[in-house]
Amino acid sequence: MQLALSQPRLISLAAGFTDNESLPVEDVRALLGGLLRTRKSGRPALQYGSTQGDPMLRQWTARHVRRLDGGTGAGAADCSDRMIVTNGSQQMLYMAAEALCDTGDIVLVEDPTYFVFLGILQSRGLRARAVRMGVDGLDLAHLEKVLESLRKRGELRRVKMLYLVSYFQNPTGVTTSFEKKSGALKLLRKYEEIAGHRIYLLEDAAYRELRFRGRDVKSALAVGGGTDRVIYAGTYSKPFATGARVGFGILPEPVFTAVLRIKGNHDFGTSNLLQQLLARALASGRYERHVGRLGRRYVRKALIMSQALKGNFPPDIEWQEPEGGLYFWAKLPRDIRSGTKSKLFKAALANRVLYVPGGLCYADDPARQKPDREMRLSFGSGTEEDIREGIKRLGRTLRSLR
Repeated sequence: MQLALSQPRLISLAAGFTDNESLPVEDVRALLGGLLRTRKSGRPALQYGSTQGDPMLRQWTARHVRRLDGGTGAGAADCSDRMIVTNGSQQMLYMAAEALCDTGDIVLVEDPTYFVFLGILQSRGLRARAVRMGVDGLDLAHLEKVLESLRKRGELRRVKMLYLVSYFQNPTGVTTSFEKKSGALKLLRKYEEIAGHRIYLLEDAAYRELRFRGRDVKSALAVGGGTDRVIYAGTYSKPFATGARVGFGILPEPVFTAVLRIKGNHDFGTSNLLQQLLARALASGRYERHVGRLGRRYVRKALIMSQALKGNFPPDIEWQEPEGGLYFWAKLPRDIRSGTKSKLFKAALANRVLYVPGGLCYADDPARQKPDREMRLSFGSGTEEDIREGIKRLGRTLRSLR
């Protein structure tokens, strides 16, 4: 982000920003106008709210999650009672780690995973252990192998949770199947008997509503008997407006009470005005209509990047067509490295184009050597012309190294 700001001619395919042109200015203007039209509605919105979050927003959010899960799993009333509204889903991820983990504890993560969450773990002195991924999410056989290895080393008691970016994963774009979520919970229950405590599944659903192909996959909340082990982190930032930093978490006890106390220590509660805005967006139908428009916008931008990749990248570079989210995950030949110190990264900067080196998305895990031949490419924030030109510059850079 700093490079993009300091070099105006640089095309950034790195930052995970959402599409600027589709931000709902007119909807927000109308919603805020209605909210602030009278003192009766305006004054409460401009006053402090509660630490847990606005009851109306929690009820609408509970209905929304229930609808996404096809009416199964967490019921609306139960879900709203154990929901906390947060400053984006990022705060929920941090608070979950703070509530559950002590220094030196272990968190299981996908390999690769969301690199900002790896930063959270590092900041709290936690260790990550990586679990391989397949085309439909976590490799359950490898998850069991990792858990068994930790058991043999006497470290299972330090394992506190499994973290999944379950929809259009950042960085790979992979969606975890419902069967994989169910299987992961079954394995966690099996090994927590040896660990001597619950092992939770933290499901990061930040990209869930950025689907533009295929059908939605139910969350881990819908797994029978699984809600007492699932922490669900959702957000309105990605599907509505990133400037409106409102997210939410659905948590079981005793994690709910612990996180609610941490939330109070952080900020006494998320912006009440923004919560009132989101509640009205959901109640009026404007939120759902905007998500539909957003899907149409992203499917076009993803197609533009796909066509640019096919036309400009060398044929031995692999990528998977996304069905949602904001990213392409490109795998380079074994003789090309993509890290920040690599010839490719330096040459790309010289050609005024930026990507996220894949190595940043891999945990420091002593069980394997960290990969260094992938790149994450975002089609979220760039204009259509920037996407075409950025991929063209990157393709020219790659070819020059061959």
